[in-house]
Amino acid sequence: MRVDLNEAIRLLAGGGVVAFPTETVYGLGARAADVAAVAEVFRLKARPTFDPLIVHVADADCAWSLAAEVPDAARRLAATFWPGPLTLVLPKRSTVPDLVTAGLDGVGLRVPVHPLARALVEAVGPLAAPSANPFGGVSPTAAEHVEASLGDAVAVLDGGPCEVGVESTVLAVDGDVVTWLRPGGVPLEAIEAVVGPVSEAVDSGVPRAPGRLLRHYAPRTPLWLDVPVPVEGRFGWMGLGTPPPGPWVTCESLGENDVRAAQRLFACLRSLDGRSLDGIIAHRLPPSGLGRAVNDRLERASWR
Repeated sequence: MRVDLNEAIRLLAGGGVVAFPTETVYGLGARAADVAAVAEVFRLKARPTFDPLIVHVADADCAWSLAAEVPDAARRLAATFWPGPLTLVLPKRSTVPDLVTAGLDGVGLRVPVHPLARALVEAVGPLAAPSANPFGGVSPTAAEHVEASLGDAVAVLDGGPCEVGVESTVLAVDGDVVTWLRPGGVPLEAIEAVVGPVSEAVDSGVPRAPGRLLRHYAPRTPLWLDVPVPVEGRFGWMGLGTPPPGPWVTCESLGENDVRAAQRLFACLRSLDGRSLDGIIAHRLPPSGLGRAVNDRLERASWR
């Protein structure tokens, strides 16, 4: 069910849930302070409550009001990259419900760029919002993706295709220590130009950020990375540029560079997933810029 901006605001203010566009992917949002509404987000996605949500806010001042402390590094990162596809995990105030943070002491905070997302948070306040798709599946970068994944049960605010196409970069900031929790729409090189070298978190049984499970972003069709061309079966191909010779049923080019690949990644995965294939052969990008985020999604989608 598609709704306009005014109806989306009305639904959210009344304790409802709305799928809305951001520059990264479409989010499934509820007022972060409304525990019952946030619980409905978890239910609609079939999302386990150990996986924290990101809180979208109107500006840095609103973000800092939800944090127990704001290190100088966080302020510098926000001044450089907000609004934009960067999430900062900071110690949370007690006013942030534990359900939003999966019981963790930190809360992920982000100021989105997309004008409709900004209009929503300015009108109704902070929104807790994961991607608007069933848990573990391919993220949506268009309104029709949300409808295909979640059906008519969810109101969708259509803002067109997402400009970045992969989720936000997530950084934990603890004093002078900045830890890279998830690659995303802000490249590592740009982050380190602001705060110096950052450490990369090691995956564990308790995710400190969304999208860190070994199996995530996954199509229903089996996906293999960087393997030889199959000699038999119905296979699709996905990668930069043009496909190698092979008996492909269908091919999806991610474009010619990392930025375009990030924009097209999830749409291409969805297209291939709908072709009744035996498998998808995909290829990693060079590990720089947004290539790191694309590779992260592909690796988690292909994990067995």
